[in-house]
Amino acid sequence: MSAQSAVATESENFPPASLWRRIAAIVYDTFLVAALMMMVSGLYHSVVNVWLGGTEEATVGFDPFLFLILLITVFSFFTYFWRAKGQTLGMQVWRIRIETEQGGLPEMTHCTLRFFSAIPLMGACGLGLLWMLVDSKKMALQDRVSKSRVIELPKGYYDKQS
Repeated sequence: MSAQSAVATESENFPPASLWRRIAAIVYDTFLVAALMMMVSGLYHSVVNVWLGGTEEATVGFDPFLFLILLITVFSFFTYFWRAKGQTLGMQVWRIRIETEQGGLPEMTHCTLRFFSAIPLMGACGLGLLWMLVDSKKMALQDRVSKSRVIELPKGYYDKQS
């Protein structure tokens, strides 16, 4: 049996992550992403101010280029962690993991669908996440769209992996 199929078989016994664990991981990751966005924005404005000679134009109004850079930065943060371990840093703290329906690590397609579907679903008062309260498999809408699931790992899970 391959290591991937062993993980898939093992994770089938893990329960879906609760709404509260998901929210806690989201809050944790929000602080990390906000700090990352501040660093990228500061670097961007430093470069733009030097390029434009320190004019006021560099810091006034909506900047679509900065928006695109920040979107790519946040997308890269989540997809890196989801593809590497199935977990962001907040998800590691709260012992939850994203995996495919077969139990493997998400592919880029899963991550992309999950990220871009979660933006409007979370923006709509969190309805995408709250959907799990009425879903028979306790899946959020972004889980359904990306054909992935979020599971809760048991205590001591990481100790067994060493």
